[in-house]
Amino acid sequence: MTDLLRLRPAVPGAGTAESSSGPVWAPTRALGRTVLLTGLLLLLGVALGRVDLVLLAAPFAIGAAINLRRTPVSAPEITISADESHLVEGGEVEAGLTVANPDSIDYDLVVVRTRTSPWLKLEHSDRPFAITVSADGWAAIDLPGEALRWGRQDVGPAAARAAACGGLLACRPVVTPARGVRVYPVTEPFKATEAMPAAAGLVGAHRSRRPGEGGELAGVRQFAPGDRLRRIDWRVSLRTRDLHVASTLSDRDAEVLLLLDVLGEIGLSGGVRGGSSVLDTTVRAAAAIAEHYLHRGDRVSLLEYGSTARRLRPASGRRQYLTVLEWLLDVRPEPAGTEQYDNMISAHHVSSTALVVVLTPLVDPRAADMLALLTQSGRYVVAVDTLPAGAKPPVRNQWTPAATRLWRMERENVLGRLREHGVPVVAWAGAGSLDLVLRDVARLASAPRGR
Repeated sequence: MTDLLRLRPAVPGAGTAESSSGPVWAPTRALGRTVLLTGLLLLLGVALGRVDLVLLAAPFAIGAAINLRRTPVSAPEITISADESHLVEGGEVEAGLTVANPDSIDYDLVVVRTRTSPWLKLEHSDRPFAITVSADGWAAIDLPGEALRWGRQDVGPAAARAAACGGLLACRPVVTPARGVRVYPVTEPFKATEAMPAAAGLVGAHRSRRPGEGGELAGVRQFAPGDRLRRIDWRVSLRTRDLHVASTLSDRDAEVLLLLDVLGEIGLSGGVRGGSSVLDTTVRAAAAIAEHYLHRGDRVSLLEYGSTARRLRPASGRRQYLTVLEWLLDVRPEPAGTEQYDNMISAHHVSSTALVVVLTPLVDPRAADMLALLTQSGRYVVAVDTLPAGAKPPVRNQWTPAATRLWRMERENVLGRLREHGVPVVAWAGAGSLDLVLRDVARLASAPRGR
């Protein structure tokens, strides 16, 4: 039986399959020792003429014959189950393993072991399980736990090895591929009550500067064909003896573009209860901002500033919100030392009426150049600083602290130059982070421009 516990080392990775050639079940060392001991006792009993040695070998021979009168044919079937519901960081994960016996022979022992993602804290998932499975039956192993970080996490691969016929036969390890679990980022509370700098849709919740059917009073004007009678201002009409109607501003929706800087990753992620890296802050902030504006009826799109330049088209509604969450699960840092990102984001890629929220740590100089380019092209740009407060490079030698101070001074200079170019930069702090910045951007957008 001890050879079954050799399944304890790391399970082969997903996609590893056992060769289909050769028998599924093979003799174990226990069967080899039984045959060897029986043969030696019989040989010595015949050679020495001792009947007691023959009688001593009889139980081993009879036991092996009884256990081997029926041998298994099929290998065990192992299935990984995982929670398919809407799972968020910090939520409970319901995972498990199911081992089925399709054969007519009982499995005396089944050793099962699985590998899980480090961000899924499953109970007892780091040790093997030993169970028995009856003929045409099954056994379940529950693996309750907690999801510690967003992303596409894996439960598995899992391997199982069974022993039957009193431990005289054992099957080869059966490996099943991993089961994916989608863990969505936790949505930090975010509210932005200030007006949008530009509203370009047909209907929505934001006040625009264009006249139309809305709730904001724009003034009083003379009656014109097509005006509704309920809009007539009788007080002004009686005073001037001409029909006048109340003019209103139309309520329209806005387009919000979330631009994610994925040129690099800074800081260590500690999960939902630990520290946040740049990528953690970026993904969680993007989910919160998208949820806020989509619930208001606005159109939201996403774009990566990286080598792949992934983009999600603008749309609105709950379906778009679920699509945004799925899109954010595939965000990965993409550092590169080449200049392949130059001119990747240009003005014609961004709508002239869209509010561009750039989530960036402002570490790579190309990100600052991109912000300045969008602002100079007349786009409404707001930069959200996602760099953790205590982020610093690892200490390599005695010059590291001095180099870190110089790097922070240079970064502060970059922030100052961006503000001089009209790029508002604000650190992400959850609810109300962008209120003051959006108010200033809306005022600048509504101010009259000199000719």
